[in-house]
This record gives sequence, structure tokens and C-alpha cells, in this order.
Amino acid sequence: MVDALPLFPLMLSLLFLYLSIANGVHCYEEKKVLSLQSFQWKQQNGTPSCISRKSRRENGATILEMKHRDYCSGKIIDWSEKQQKRLILDNSHVKLLQSRIRNKAASGGVEDVSKAQIPLTSGIELETLNYIVTIGLGGRNMTVIVDTGSDLTWVQCQPCNSCYNQKEPLFNPSASSSYQSILCNSPACRSIQSASWNSPLCGSNQPSSCNYVVNYGDGSYTKGELARDHLNLGATPVNDFLFGCGRNNKGLFGGASGLMGLGRSDVSVISQSSALFGGVFSYCLPSTEAGASGSLVMGGDSSVFKNSTPISYTRMVQNPQLSNFYFLNLTGISIGGVAVQAPSLAHGRILIDSGTVISRLAPSVYQAVKAEFLKQMSGLPPAPGFSILDTCFNLSGYSEVNIPTLKLHFEGNAELNVDVTGILYVVKSDASQVCFAVASLSYEDEVGIVGNYQQKNQRVVYDIKQSELGFAGETCSFI
Repeated sequence: MVDALPLFPLMLSLLFLYLSIANGVHCYEEKKVLSLQSFQWKQQNGTPSCISRKSRRENGATILEMKHRDYCSGKIIDWSEKQQKRLILDNSHVKLLQSRIRNKAASGGVEDVSKAQIPLTSGIELETLNYIVTIGLGGRNMTVIVDTGSDLTWVQCQPCNSCYNQKEPLFNPSASSSYQSILCNSPACRSIQSASWNSPLCGSNQPSSCNYVVNYGDGSYTKGELARDHLNLGATPVNDFLFGCGRNNKGLFGGASGLMGLGRSDVSVISQSSALFGGVFSYCLPSTEAGASGSLVMGGDSSVFKNSTPISYTRMVQNPQLSNFYFLNLTGISIGGVAVQAPSLAHGRILIDSGTVISRLAPSVYQAVKAEFLKQMSGLPPAPGFSILDTCFNLSGYSEVNIPTLKLHFEGNAELNVDVTGILYVVKSDASQVCFAVASLSYEDEVGIVGNYQQKNQRVVYDIKQSELGFAGETCSFI
């Protein structure tokens, strides 16, 4: 119930009913109640620790606690400024993904890295890969960003020529008795090209260390040497784990120590631990509320899940030239139970990516989705567009609103029923600018993306061996 304005949700529902009848269209029945206070970021008291020591094993599965990256940064900044920076950098991240996809497909699998580098927008250096977990590496606990769109796991290392600020001490290879550098011309060194999109860099003097470079869409990067060490995922050891020891790194990664690659290449965490977990992992991404936490589950034992709806599976679309990514076939989108009509949905290949924030749709699909959403949100005062979001409302007079549901339908009758907190994006803390949290791509032939904002409070299951991906509703909590 609404506290400050108890009649508003009822009045809004009656308004929708009246407008539907007046316009000669059917009643929209699928709605969700959105509390405008429920998913605004609340500042922590003091500086929270990035490290989580709550990981556990249960029924053969390894469960790592996940938190939103902002929980780790602990910075007090203006709400609107933070939201704007997040969207600007998210757009840069998407541009890099689209550039990589185009170049990789056009070149038959070998990318020209010079074409894929996207300049830093407006000089802003705020990383958009939003969720973090704690792993053990060489006997040290390290907090890393989780990204399904990347393969190489890396951390900042001593001695560091150029490093961004992180909360924990830098990884010290000399303090680990199990650390081993990878030499050039070794199979492990050659494997890095598919994971980083760049050829390994080798010195003229042999034997030399295998050097890597990974560029990200916000202008940040990591450069260093390839190495092996013991990895611990909770209490589960992964011996001789191949990772990047970053000596030159740029970007504000929320105070995290590096990045954990959950992509599909041979060097990803999933591939390197496949003997232990069978190539299966899942996550439940929490909201941005202070203290909210989700889970990254390594292994396919569904008994440890807390899903409230059955898991529905769709097949992963294979693309040999883009084998690192997770592609799905999107067959439909419904707003408030109404199927959106867009001819290009028949060619619905879409990428699911934990490192992209806002979902992107082809322009023709987005326009059809936007039109149906506006029809069902008619009667609410409009607000100006914000960055990449062009469908906004002034909800400052409401404590709660009834909004239409958003569902993504995939091949095999799988369905992603977007959580209520993933439908609208609160730009201003007084709710005077709240926007539909889906954006349009620039061109019709670009690949759509399911971002992490629409994946919140879902159990998303990746099964590499069976080449399928599942969705189920789950209120994310780590207990």
C-alpha cells in the first residue's frame, strides 16, 4: 500500500481502465506495482568492505556471494550524476561490443584491434561492469567484477607501472609460491588471442613472458603478463589457473581488484573449471539497494537455487566466428500481456551480457515496444529524455505506480519475466525523471543485447555442455 498517497495506485488503475475503454482497446491486465523508493541506491554508513567471506559449498555446488559494484565503491556522489555516467559508459561498452562483432564477422574470426578501440566519452572513467564476487588467488582474497562478455580473468599486480585505485592490496606474485609466468610460443600463450581479441605480445629476447592486452568499451584497459596460480572459488580449488597479471591498468573498476571472465573461450573460468562443475554456472543479480546481495553458483545442482518459478530453457545460438559470446533467439516481446508486432523480431538473434546495463533493441523493434509501453502508460505526466533513454515520466507525485509487465520470449517457449525494478530507471532521486529502461540501437543490423538491469532478481542458468540457457524468477538473497 502507498504510505504518503494511498489513493494514487487505485486512481491510476481506474485511469488506465477508463482510457482503455474510451479508446476502444482491450483492458491491460498484466501490471506490476513499483515502489519508487524500493530501488534507489541508499548510501552505506562508512566505507563497506569489498571482500565477502560468505562463500560456501552446498550439495556439490560452490556458491559465491554477489554484490552490486557500487556497494564496493562506497562513494558519495550526486544521484543524477552517477546515473548519467553509468549510461554514458554503458553506451561506450555497447559500441565496443558491436564493433567487435562486426570486425570479427567481417574478418572471418580475426579482429583488427585498432578498429575496435572506442574513445573515452566526455573524459569519464566509470566502469559499467556492475557485479562483484570474492575469489582466492595464490592464497589471497581478491574482489573481482563478474562479466559474461569477457574471457580472461585478471588482477592488478605488483610491481605495477600504472594502476587504478583499488580497495585491497595489489596481488604480489613474489608472495605466492605457486605463481608461474607463462612463456611466449607456449600453447597457453597462443590461447590468449581468442580471449582478449588481441595477439599476444612477445619480446625479442627468448625465452620471454607472454604479454596480453585487453581493451574495454569505456576507454579502460589492462596490460600485463599471462601467469598460472592456484584459484579458490569458495572452498573449491582450481589448480594451475591461467590468468592475467596486470602491470598497466586504467579505469575505475569500483575499487575491485580485477575482472572475472565468464565467457566461452578456453581461458575463461568456466572452461578452466569444467572438470569440477561440468561447464554449468548460474547467477542471481541483486538490486542496487544497500546491503543487497545475490549469488554466483558454480555447478548445475538446482536444489541450491531459490527460484519461485520453474526454469525455462532456450538453446544457445552457435556462431563459430563469435564463439566467445552467449547468443539466443528472441522470438517475441510483450508489454502488459500484449504481444508487440515488429517484423524484424523474426530475425531475433540477441546477446545476453552481464556487463551491459541497459538492454538494447533494433530500432524498428524498439519503436514498436516503446509505442505499446506509452499506450499503456498514458495519463502519466511526461519528462524529458535522459542520455540513451528517450521515454521518461515525472512520477514525483507518486509513492507507487502500476506499470505494465515486460516479458522477453525466446525459442523453446523460454521466458524472461523482467522484475519490476528492471522496467523503469530512476534518473532523479525525487522521481521527477523516471525512464523506460530499454534503449534503441543505432542501426537495424546491430545485435540486440539483454543487459543486467533486466536480469535483476532472476536465476539465469548457463549450461555450456548442453548449449542452453535458462531463466526463472528468484528474489536474490545470499543466506
